[in-house]
Amino acid sequence: MSNGAYRAAYDESLADPDAFWGRAAQAIDWITPPPRVLDDDRPPFYRWFTGGTLNTCFNALDRHVAAGRGDQAALHYDSPVAATRQTFTYAELLDRVATFAGALASLGVDKGDRVIVYMPMVPEAVITMLACARIGAVHSVVFGGFAPAELAARIEDAKPTVIVSASCGIEPTRVVEYKPMLDAALDRSSHKPESVIVLQREQARAAVGERDTDWEELDWEELVADAEPADCVEVAATDPLYILYTSGTTGRPKGIVRDNGGHAVALRWSMENVYGIGPGDSWFTASDVGWVVGHSYIVYAPLLTGATTVLYEGKPVGTPDASAFWRIIEDYRVKAMFTAPTAYRAIRREDPEGRLIAEHDLSSLETVFLAGERLDPDTWEWASQRLGVPVVDNWWQTETGWPIASNLRGLEPMPLKPGSPTVPAPGYAVHVLDDRGRQVPAGTEGAICLKLPMPPGTLPTLWRDDERYVAGYLSAFDGYYLTGDGGLVDEDGYLYVMGRTDDVLNVAGHRLSTGSIEAALAGHDAVAECAVIGVADDFKGQVPRGLVVLKSGIDVETEGERIRAELVQRVRDEVGAVASLRQVDIVSALPKTRSGKILRKTMREMADGRTPVVPGTIEDAGVLETLAPVLRPTT
Repeated sequence: MSNGAYRAAYDESLADPDAFWGRAAQAIDWITPPPRVLDDDRPPFYRWFTGGTLNTCFNALDRHVAAGRGDQAALHYDSPVAATRQTFTYAELLDRVATFAGALASLGVDKGDRVIVYMPMVPEAVITMLACARIGAVHSVVFGGFAPAELAARIEDAKPTVIVSASCGIEPTRVVEYKPMLDAALDRSSHKPESVIVLQREQARAAVGERDTDWEELDWEELVADAEPADCVEVAATDPLYILYTSGTTGRPKGIVRDNGGHAVALRWSMENVYGIGPGDSWFTASDVGWVVGHSYIVYAPLLTGATTVLYEGKPVGTPDASAFWRIIEDYRVKAMFTAPTAYRAIRREDPEGRLIAEHDLSSLETVFLAGERLDPDTWEWASQRLGVPVVDNWWQTETGWPIASNLRGLEPMPLKPGSPTVPAPGYAVHVLDDRGRQVPAGTEGAICLKLPMPPGTLPTLWRDDERYVAGYLSAFDGYYLTGDGGLVDEDGYLYVMGRTDDVLNVAGHRLSTGSIEAALAGHDAVAECAVIGVADDFKGQVPRGLVVLKSGIDVETEGERIRAELVQRVRDEVGAVASLRQVDIVSALPKTRSGKILRKTMREMADGRTPVVPGTIEDAGVLETLAPVLRPTT
């Protein structure tokens, strides 16, 4: 491991967090500078910057305009599905945000009130988030197009004063009307907002104000036309900025709380030190504002930094083809981009030779960052070779809000290792523990845990549920946060995340990670995507089963049997005979959350003959219908 800038920063962050994060906090404009950095009076409920006050919206917009950067582009909106492009300077974005903040205030939204945001990837979603921050309200963004039951559960938990929505979202092949789903969710929910605001889109306008309800329904444009701009409201560093509900939860959702002070400090620090992005740089995150990556790295981190961010309403393929990302990079002179590995696998499937890359000027691109799911070595190698720039894995969670581990390109770039997100970021004391809570030797797999306290920007608790926070995250090992992921640290200090601990297979007493088997499958030239699940077996307990999506142009009828046999042999050769696959199924697609995570648990339950609880985050529910005949037991 390096002995340079990274080592010095990492060591200080753990030995003297007050000094390390106190310096980082100087990059934020405070109304009242925090008299205290780490507040450890009430473990395990640690807080950061207690006594400090600020406004996150001021730090994201006003201060850049005041510093003379008002004419710089703050946000590029690019929507191939709506055939629309729009650029907002910092001054223009500030004007829109202040006006909408005034509109919210006119509806009675006050400091601490909640606002649910149920919108597609449009500028108004970003404007709403920042407007809430401006007046001290707490926003909770819900994936646009979420099913009514899932949306209703979030309305019940957050109890919003106002809901902001849009008439529709636009997919490559269809228009998804949001208002009927919102109406159905409100009919289910015992909590009713005081107002619902609807942004009308021409692709499908919604009927507003025609229902007999207890709440007022308003048109966005009409509301904004009468609004007076609002000033920034002073909030405590420890006051909540937003609630983000974890995807795929069943029953009562878990509301991850993000505070104002620690969040601003951590994201501003990470933007330059992890991602190498400074003021004026162009940055493209292909994600959704309903996911934590969208919160952190489409909206807050780039704007807190004074960079230019790209808001993309489209897909990696199909809008119109597998060159969509390359066009964005060329058009906006993007310095670095961030997306999920599944997006690059989709691109590779459509354009395996990368021919479309050569049609675009990517000379501005210096780095690609991938996160949200395991980055398999094969995808890493393909992207690295085709693009000719470092492809950097980084690992984190909704709960942490920013990377736990990465190759810190701004602080000190390190050699890249396929399959590893490199090293823990400053502030994160990463330990790999066995079942008894003992640290395991280098190279040994175990449960990845974070020694408390965690750094600024991470969740301080769950929304109004301290008990559930402790039970769900802190109870497994005393003094540790349980990430739920398994992995190892090698002799060089590089972390390897092998997958969720509930995705570990127990085959005849041998514990096998799905990640290692999937890496073997993904290395085959014909495989575009893959997943491994453990299927119940009377003799061995569980046996692994593979599902693969093949690259475009491969004839399954003539090539399928050969590919299946080769995949079985690859797993035996690379993982071992104990990991021998019971079968390999070639499928057209894998079910995923909107953030790109494969729904292994859902498939596992189907393969075991159970009826799964299907989360409302599946992009295309038809995928599961297609898989049902493949996965269901025949007897």
